[in-house]
Amino acid sequence: MEDPAENLLPRRYQEEVFAKAQTGNIIAALNTGSGKTLIGLLLIRWISALETSKDRVIIFLVPKVALVEQQGKFIAQNTPLRVIKLHGALDIDLADRAQWKNRFDNHDVFVMTAQIFLNILTHSIWSIERVSLMIFDECHHARKNHPYNGIMREYFQTPTTARRPKIFGMTASPIWNPKDPIGSLMALEANLDCKVIGVRAHLDELQKHSPKPVEIQQIHDEFQGLLSMDAPSVSTVPLTWCTPKLRTLVELLLAYHRPGFQGIVFVEQRQTATYLAQILPMLPGLKGLLRCGALMGQGINSEGIGKLTPAVHKNSVESFRRGDINLLIATSVAEEGLDFPACDLVIRFDPLAHMVGYVQSRGRTRSKASTFVVMVQKGDDANITRYQTLKIVEPEINKIYQSRHAFEDDSRGDDLEDDDDAGPADLAERERYVVKSTGAILTYDNSISLLNRLLSLLPKDPFTPQHVPKYLGDFETTLVLPSTIPLSPDDLTFTGPPRRSKKEAKRAVAFMAVKRLHELKVFDDFLLPVSASKEKGTQDADGRPITDVSQVPVMLDVFVHHPWTTGRRLWIHLVYIDNQLAAGLVTGTKLPPVDVVCSSEEDESHRRRLMLEFTKLGIWLRITARPFTLPTSLFLVPLTASREVDFDAMELLVAAPRGYSDWSVITQDDFDNLIIMNVNQFGRPHLLHNIREDLTPMSRPPTGSREEGHQSYYEYLVQRWTRKKWIARVPSDGPLVEAHVIPRSAEGAYTLHPETTSTAYIVQTVPDGVVAPRDSWRWFAMSAHARSAFEVLPALCHRISGIYRAHRACFELGLPPIKENLLVEALTLPCADMDYNNQRLETLGDAVLKLCTTIHLYNKYPHCHEGQLSILRTSSISNRFLLARAKDVGLETYVTSEHHNVRRWRYLESVEESLNPWANRHVFRRYPRRSLQDCMEAILGASYLTGGIPMALRTGTSLGLSFGGSIPWSLRYSRSPAAGTVSPYFLDLEDRLGYTFHRPELLVEAVTHPSICSTSGGPPYQRLEFLGDSLLDLVVLDYLYKKFPNATSHQLSLPKAKAICSSSLASLAVRRLNLHRLLLINSVDLTEAIDSYVPLLQSTTSKEIVEQGWKYDPPKALSDVFESVMGAVLVDSAYNYDKAAAIVEHAMEEILSVLSPSLVLDPVTTLRHWIARAGCSKLTIEKKKRLRNGIESEGVAVLVHGVILAGPIVTASQSVSKFIASDRALALLKDSGCANSLMQLCNCQKAKFDEDDTLTDDVTQNEIVGSPKADFAEMEEVEDD
Repeated sequence: MEDPAENLLPRRYQEEVFAKAQTGNIIAALNTGSGKTLIGLLLIRWISALETSKDRVIIFLVPKVALVEQQGKFIAQNTPLRVIKLHGALDIDLADRAQWKNRFDNHDVFVMTAQIFLNILTHSIWSIERVSLMIFDECHHARKNHPYNGIMREYFQTPTTARRPKIFGMTASPIWNPKDPIGSLMALEANLDCKVIGVRAHLDELQKHSPKPVEIQQIHDEFQGLLSMDAPSVSTVPLTWCTPKLRTLVELLLAYHRPGFQGIVFVEQRQTATYLAQILPMLPGLKGLLRCGALMGQGINSEGIGKLTPAVHKNSVESFRRGDINLLIATSVAEEGLDFPACDLVIRFDPLAHMVGYVQSRGRTRSKASTFVVMVQKGDDANITRYQTLKIVEPEINKIYQSRHAFEDDSRGDDLEDDDDAGPADLAERERYVVKSTGAILTYDNSISLLNRLLSLLPKDPFTPQHVPKYLGDFETTLVLPSTIPLSPDDLTFTGPPRRSKKEAKRAVAFMAVKRLHELKVFDDFLLPVSASKEKGTQDADGRPITDVSQVPVMLDVFVHHPWTTGRRLWIHLVYIDNQLAAGLVTGTKLPPVDVVCSSEEDESHRRRLMLEFTKLGIWLRITARPFTLPTSLFLVPLTASREVDFDAMELLVAAPRGYSDWSVITQDDFDNLIIMNVNQFGRPHLLHNIREDLTPMSRPPTGSREEGHQSYYEYLVQRWTRKKWIARVPSDGPLVEAHVIPRSAEGAYTLHPETTSTAYIVQTVPDGVVAPRDSWRWFAMSAHARSAFEVLPALCHRISGIYRAHRACFELGLPPIKENLLVEALTLPCADMDYNNQRLETLGDAVLKLCTTIHLYNKYPHCHEGQLSILRTSSISNRFLLARAKDVGLETYVTSEHHNVRRWRYLESVEESLNPWANRHVFRRYPRRSLQDCMEAILGASYLTGGIPMALRTGTSLGLSFGGSIPWSLRYSRSPAAGTVSPYFLDLEDRLGYTFHRPELLVEAVTHPSICSTSGGPPYQRLEFLGDSLLDLVVLDYLYKKFPNATSHQLSLPKAKAICSSSLASLAVRRLNLHRLLLINSVDLTEAIDSYVPLLQSTTSKEIVEQGWKYDPPKALSDVFESVMGAVLVDSAYNYDKAAAIVEHAMEEILSVLSPSLVLDPVTTLRHWIARAGCSKLTIEKKKRLRNGIESEGVAVLVHGVILAGPIVTASQSVSKFIASDRALALLKDSGCANSLMQLCNCQKAKFDEDDTLTDDVTQNEIVGSPKADFAEMEEVEDD
């Protein structure tokens, strides 16, 4: 960029070029520093205001990452347009189409590297027709197969000229080949559909503002390297150590240095730039004068993705602009476009290669007083001649494009750089493939990069070489793809057509391969590797849309189904307690169908009020102790022997809502049945136990009684019941009454699975008794049966709510007949605080979801490798996906979230609702959004427990999951009836498994490591490993779920994780199945690693592996092959899950037998929980460098309050290092006599911890709060600093 920010008022020569740009496509050929970017800015402002630009964007393209930030910032500061800057280093995901749509909807100007825009066009994210202006910065790159040319080829494919965008190119060097300047110009014009324009009317002004520097050719003696000897680590480097070339550079820098000096030295190689930046400030004479920095490019690859350069390089540009650095050592990245201040000195340290480098590097001076030096070796006649030629020819070349408007001659100049590019004949034979459904484009230009992208996603381990295509032959090329792509051999080899150049032959065969791979669904219709667009996309693995849930709030406000309402039509439900009819539950919702028949409207209204008042009194007496005004949404009524509503009994209670004082009707039959209340403690119900005719209020209390010490019961009760605003009402005559306090029953909790409950259901008992005068009591006309019914009413209501929602969910969602209690459990959230919730089922359902999705994807995408399948699966089991599907089916309306306690009676409704024949059977609830994901998985778990995998498939299909339908696997995925012959190589394995294989090729695949695929040609075990991983998850979790029925979700997750971790499976692979002897490998390093670990695994017991598996880090291939063999069993059995599960349990018997919910946690988790309980928050586990014997290694250290307690620990595995460091650190922290004990180090809360509680030696799963699953997963991670 030529520093137009100095003055945004355009000069006359800029207006001249801008006027030409308005009328046609042009290339502005102006010297560096002349303000080309300002002309582009004027064009952006003008074209964005045109009506034809509506719904179209402006594309500003640059060849290098360094220019993106600079140009984007300039446009954003000087226009009101919405600008976005894109380059490969930003981790751009081409598959995230929703994010791309958001970008294009919310931005007007896109400043990006050219390769990214070419990828956007290739994958049909955007189209040329929807662009109003394309600006090509440093447009002289538009040649051969540069992304600029690829973009323009798509431009020329746009059929209607009127919809093509305007093109504006900017360059200081439009001519590559000085031997044929006319041909170079013609080629550039043809490639960009532009005319090269120079300044004609205002040349004097242009020359004034873009002066040329003094130019010098400096000859130096022969050299090799920079220093004549290896320099030790010193602060000063003697000049005698320097080669002649480096001494010449030092002399130049000393000669031209002045106060405020700034300069650039251009070099060819990155290591030269880094080396000079370090050495120059250490040389005599330059020490203290120079502050050097290195600037190198990011190395953008064919995908437009850049390798991140160190931060020091990124900061070099800004430091140079501020003057913090006064000498920049740069590669060609600094030649073009970057906005630097005028330099006093620019030196070409290495020879010039072409006209562009000459013009661009010289343009960094920008001042007549500046000096441009070209260093050339003495005797290097070729480079001396090239430089002299460039210097002489350049003015003549400038005259050509400054005076030229158009040339009809379309001849091309000689190509100096590459003799193997496509010629006109090859170009004429090129094909172009457009995917009709999406508009994605396959060309010869992008075919190789598309293949490379596919191969870069192939999974590999440290023992597998990088997957690369093999191109065999010269002008007729054969392409061989790695067999890790799961295709038949015929689809892995392609022979292309003959071409006139080797590169064109490669492009042709790559084009054939990508086209065929698209037909095979290896590439999707956007020409992205299948699955690359699924995780963040808008479709699931089956191509069905995924609802956008980004705006769903964290807390959901939901109207859930609710059976409690009383409409005009009522149903009565009989309530039995201990097999005896206790009462009737009357609601406006039909449960069991028993109608209530009323004789007249007036009579009905009276009876409704009677049932309502009776119910409200019963709730007040036995449940809430709080009055309420709204009508109840249910009636609990007494029944006669003939099972009819006993309105007479209700009349007795309602007629005296504060109780009866007439005790003449009370008999011994009412003892221990009748509810009474004392007028001095009204609101506290008691149960009548006895009437003591032998005692009066004036009787003396017996020794040992509560009233002992008082002259009479009367005296005691007056003293006890007299309060500040209450005078005790105690009769002085009449008999006494013995009564027991009966606690209210507001708890709605009940046991869902009594057969698995470890403790008996606790029944509330009478806590104490009272003796008081009979005439101070009031009795209530409620039978014992009615009282008992009210006591169970909260639990009954909660139970009916759950059953009602479960029934509606089953019917309305099309679920199969899942066991009632299991479905209720699956829909009950932990916040309900019941003895059960959906967390155990959710843990099981997660494994069911994973396996069912995995098997569907494995068969639906037979040509996708493990990496692609993993992404596809993630998109179909993620929380985001589950939430979207839950919202799609309306699952939120069936969830039970309300707390079981009803001390505040919740089953109420308005008067209008109580008489509404279309009463709304919904109630407002609030609960967390994440609960829906849990319910989805819990329902799957419930269906699996009810009817196994077949019912889980039906359930998942009803819920919209990617299960491939409800047809059982055995019918969906048939196998050949003819069995193959298994090689003797595998007979021992079959004996150990207790299973005979039907398809022997699966066994070969299951033991084939990727390292051998390049020579064997067969598929590796990775797809089967992917399948086996899911199978083991469910088998182990199902085993634990049934073995430990009272274990919590967290207590199931820890032993499962320990059973399927790498060390456990590797142990089984070696000790149980002898798989290390069968594994097919073509890697010496892997073979040695396995051989060294086998003795250790053979000598370790299963108990040691499970409890201390963190100490072991066997080669991953051992655990992988175990999983792949189990996956092979599942496929070979025609996906008979029960049979495969039995084989897995048999193979894992040794590990499964030692699993327990109370397993000791790994050292990292133990340390973290121990520290947390102690109240300390200053624990960090991080990577640290260790220097030993001059060798630096990366290890792991544990720090508390910044003090290193253990480490850096260096082992072959960072996860093992992390565990060892944590184990050692915990021992020190617990040692109260150690200077680094937690008592000495921690001052977090100033309140130290209780040693009896905190300093325990063992932490088990039962003691922790949190997810052990997540904690155990941390074994594979080491925190960054």
